[in-house]
Amino acid sequence: MNRAGKEERLMDAQHGILEQAAEWRAAGRDVALATVIQTWGSAPQSVGAQLAIDAEGNFAGSVSGGCVEGAVVTEALDVMESGAAKVLEYGVSNETAWEVGLACGGTIRIFVEKLG
Repeated sequence: MNRAGKEERLMDAQHGILEQAAEWRAAGRDVALATVIQTWGSAPQSVGAQLAIDAEGNFAGSVSGGCVEGAVVTEALDVMESGAAKVLEYGVSNETAWEVGLACGGTIRIFVEKLG
């Protein structure tokens, strides 16, 4: 798939995530939005990928996967409670990546904000 096709697919996915966030807000729930703002090396999601989280811990979308996604949900719950946005950073060094069978390490930065 070419770059334009990937960007179009990301835009479609983000639209659905934002629609879900809007539905939760319309139902009176607190909602946070996490957005990938920077990547380096190996990263499962591109810059712009989003994850919407409600105050009950429900979520839609993806900013990474595995334990990082769970950590972002936990941080988003804190953001909803405090109202203060956060920039999160997660990564694995090249050395550690090699030890667990990955070709290379990587880092992602994620901006988490409360909506509404």
